[in-house]
Amino acid sequence: MSPLYRLLTITYSTIIVAAFAACGGRSNKGRPLADGATPVLLFNGTGTSPGDLAAMEAILDSSHIDYSTVNSSELNGLSLSQIVRSRLLIVPGGNFINMGNSLTTVTASNIRYAVEHGLNYFGICAGAFLAGKSTYYNGFNLTSGATFGFYSAENRGIRKAALAITSPGAPTLDQYWEDGPQLSGWGLVVAKYPDGAPAVAEGKCGGGFVVLAGIHAEAPADWRRGMIFHTPVSTDNAYAAMLIQAALNGVSLPHY
Repeated sequence: MSPLYRLLTITYSTIIVAAFAACGGRSNKGRPLADGATPVLLFNGTGTSPGDLAAMEAILDSSHIDYSTVNSSELNGLSLSQIVRSRLLIVPGGNFINMGNSLTTVTASNIRYAVEHGLNYFGICAGAFLAGKSTYYNGFNLTSGATFGFYSAENRGIRKAALAITSPGAPTLDQYWEDGPQLSGWGLVVAKYPDGAPAVAEGKCGGGFVVLAGIHAEAPADWRRGMIFHTPVSTDNAYAAMLIQAALNGVSLPHY
C-alpha cells in the first residue's frame, strides 16, 4: 500500500476531523490575485455550485492551503503571466455549460497554455467536464482532445447516488455522485465506478498535472440525506484532501 493510501486508511481521517475542529488554518482567500503569492485559485464564477464551493473551501481550510477565489470576470481579466504565478487552479461542481460560456475564448486559451507550462489543474464534476475539448461550452482541452459523457446512472434517470468507488490497493469508498462524468478516453485511471468506468483520472498536459474527479469526495454530511453510505464522511473528505494535495504537488496517485 502506498504512503498516501496508508495515510488515508489509518490516520488521515483523524487529521481531517481535527483540522475541521480547528477551523481556518492558514487559508487566505482575500489575498489580491495580482500579487502572485496564492498557491491555489478556486473558481467561484458563473455556474458554480455555492454548496460545492463551500465544501471545497472547508477542505482547503482544513488542509491549511492558502487560496484565493476568482470569479468569471476576474479570471477573464487575469493575464497569462498572472495565472501562471499560481500552482493550482481548482474548478468545482456546478453547471459546466454556464461556467465555460462565462469565460472568454482567450481565457480558455490562457488556462490551457498555463497548464501546458506548469500550472496544475483539479476539476470536480463540472470542472472535469470543462477540462475536456468543447467549442459549445468553451472547454479547456487539457485532455488531448478527449470529451466526457455522464456516468451511466444518468441514462437510468438517476441524478445523485452513493456509489462504491474502487481504487488500487485501497478500501472501497462510498462516495457522493451527482450528474458527474465518467472519464474514459484520457489519462490514468485512479478510481473506478461500480461499472468499471473511470471515476477519477490523472494525467499530464504539457508541464502541468491534471486530476479530474466525477465524484464529490468533498461532500459534507448534509448532502447524504436519503442515501445509505457505509463510508464515514470524514474518510471521504480525507480522500478529497488527498486529491487536492496530489494535484497541488503534481504527485501521481496509485492507478490501474
